[in-house]
Amino acid sequence: MNTLSNQEKGEILQTLHVRFNAHPERHPDLTWPDVLTRLQEDDQKLVVLAEMERTGGEPDVIRLPNGALAFCDCSPESPSGRRSLCYDASALAARKKNKPDGSAVALADEMGIELLDEATYRHLQTLGSFDLKTSSWIVTPETIRQKGGALFCDRRYDHIFLYHNGADSYYAARGFRGILIL
Repeated sequence: MNTLSNQEKGEILQTLHVRFNAHPERHPDLTWPDVLTRLQEDDQKLVVLAEMERTGGEPDVIRLPNGALAFCDCSPESPSGRRSLCYDASALAARKKNKPDGSAVALADEMGIELLDEATYRHLQTLGSFDLKTSSWIVTPETIRQKGGALFCDRRYDHIFLYHNGADSYYAARGFRGILIL
């Protein structure tokens, strides 16, 4: 999807506005007009946010530790429309049997978002409790990928855990969260 109709733009802006108002703890120093101004500067961002919403991400505005503003997937669990994916294209290619439909890295790229890195995932967890029943792939250092592994996180027992798995693995309860820098 490269463009949105005026009706679709209105619908995604309304959804984002309602979510923004429902979760002020995620962006205590922002007002909706500030966010709306940034969104109206680039229609492509609305296209990306509509896709994040369509795949179950429930994007909302957060301020990153470096001060940047971003829309981040804030669905309680890993987005339902982005699960059962291996980590990246090379992991998908290496899988001989029972291949998943795709990879997290490729889908994120196709959508125009980035996977969360560990620091951003941990920061998101300060704004709420996410992935209590699911897990999410995160950006994996190349040194780990070269050995066939990939990283994922979840929240259990009121702690954020970082794990590793073969990059070619995939599970119905593992997806990925994305971020769109404003």
